[in-house]
Amino acid sequence: MITREQIHELAQFEDRGACALSFYFQPTAPRNRAHKEEAIVTKDLLREALRQLESKGKCESARADIDRIARLSQDLRGNGTHAKAVFACAGQGFWREYDLPPQLRGTRFLLDRRFHLKPLAHLLGAFPSLGIVLVDRHRARLFELRLGELNEREGFFHPPSRRGRSDGFGGYDGGHAERRVADEARQHFKQVAEVLKNAVEKHAFEKWALGCQETHWTQFQPQLHSEVAQRLLGRFSTDVAHVSRKEIQSQAESIFADWRKRHCSELVRETVSQARGNGRGVTGLRRVLRSLELGEVQTLLIGENYTAQAVECTSCGHLDAHLVSFCPVCGRETREVVDVAEAILPRVIRHDIELFYVTEDPGLDSVGNVAALLRFRSDQSKVREITDAEAKEFPSRLPGRVGRYRGVAAG
Repeated sequence: MITREQIHELAQFEDRGACALSFYFQPTAPRNRAHKEEAIVTKDLLREALRQLESKGKCESARADIDRIARLSQDLRGNGTHAKAVFACAGQGFWREYDLPPQLRGTRFLLDRRFHLKPLAHLLGAFPSLGIVLVDRHRARLFELRLGELNEREGFFHPPSRRGRSDGFGGYDGGHAERRVADEARQHFKQVAEVLKNAVEKHAFEKWALGCQETHWTQFQPQLHSEVAQRLLGRFSTDVAHVSRKEIQSQAESIFADWRKRHCSELVRETVSQARGNGRGVTGLRRVLRSLELGEVQTLLIGENYTAQAVECTSCGHLDAHLVSFCPVCGRETREVVDVAEAILPRVIRHDIELFYVTEDPGLDSVGNVAALLRFRSDQSKVREITDAEAKEFPSRLPGRVGRYRGVAAG
């Protein structure tokens, strides 16, 4: 399965000769044992790609990639368990292939200057990296759910202390034993919480879900680190020892789907409200593109089926919603971008901008199906002069020299 580092590698790739090849294979339920439908679709796509090469009269190196994909597609027939993504550029010796959950919108073949990552972004949004923790007073199991695959990472079992048959004189021994059992459970929950904290710090997963009984939650919750608690999406009741893997995955995916729907609605409301109040929000393609270039964007919201045209500068990479022939930034020639939602993805990935594809939200639809929640607004920055007293107290504010300077503080 694809990793965060590999996605960044794909986002950074560019080929000036427009020979970056993206191939997505989505298996289908075969109507017969011959699996001819998949073979026909793939052959038609590859034949069309060869026609494009011949019409452009370039990208000869891409023929080797097309031939290699044609051979690879023979092995993909009838494989309903995984989809496949291939990113290749023979001219630069680049070839990457990844197994994916069979949830793509179809088999596609694309040739451009950059790899097409929109199908991958849709998939990652629907199948994030989730941690799943199952816990009771003596056991704990830690799972990772990533791109539809559930893997168990770690497990703990602390057997209860042995207790005698008698509570002793006046019940003293019984009370002492109960306190010992309670302390052992607290130490167990504390250890599990520490493992979770380390996993979050190492970016093992983005969010997590918890399976436990309600009585155990009241004991486990106080042991959680604040950042870990903030990443908890929800809980479900389960028996740690006897729950099936299918049930674990189903419960976790249901919790994530509910959280994502609520979270998207909240983000849309906040972003639109901030934009109307001239605060930390912008709506509409032109304003969103400007904020992306200024590095202001924290969260990007795009309608699931949103498409729009734009132009991109062939020199500096500036994206413009106005279909101009020459770049307003550097004056060089521009080229047409058919799908601007695809064109902005490399920048979104490189700068770790949170991205949500929003389904049927009237609030986002009313502002053009594209909006962004900002970290700051550069047009509202306040320019002020740092005093001599501040310079002496905070020398790190000075840009390599002593004296006054005009610093920009976000407003």
